[in-house]
Amino acid sequence: MPRVRRILETALYVEDLDRAVRFYESVMGLNTMSRGVRLAALDAGEGTVLLLFLRGATTSGASFEGGWIPPHDGAGPAHFALAIDADELDVWRRHLVAEGIDIESEVSWERGGRSMYFRDPDGYSVELATPGVWPVF
Repeated sequence: MPRVRRILETALYVEDLDRAVRFYESVMGLNTMSRGVRLAALDAGEGTVLLLFLRGATTSGASFEGGWIPPHDGAGPAHFALAIDADELDVWRRHLVAEGIDIESEVSWERGGRSMYFRDPDGYSVELATPGVWPVF
């Protein structure tokens, strides 16, 4: 069987692209690699890309010289996790609180990992996770 190497992209569908880009750049420290009117691609580290799509802008697909991207969109309080080093959890907590972000929950996992949950400006549940959350991390 062929092997999947990793998740390459995670897509979020946002109401205000400028606001979302500002949040992920200034609060989360990600760098924008590409920006258009309907999407922004941010470097999420270690070869992973966070795609921010303007909600509704991708419901009819997109044609370009290299092919066609099928339609996609999403809504609702989805969840994703960002990996951080164990010794940075407290630093992240102080940073988020200083930015006016409410910490929604913190969890200590049986494998020794810890998670902290908060919401981005579009209501997505963002988790910061340290090693020990999963057998693979």
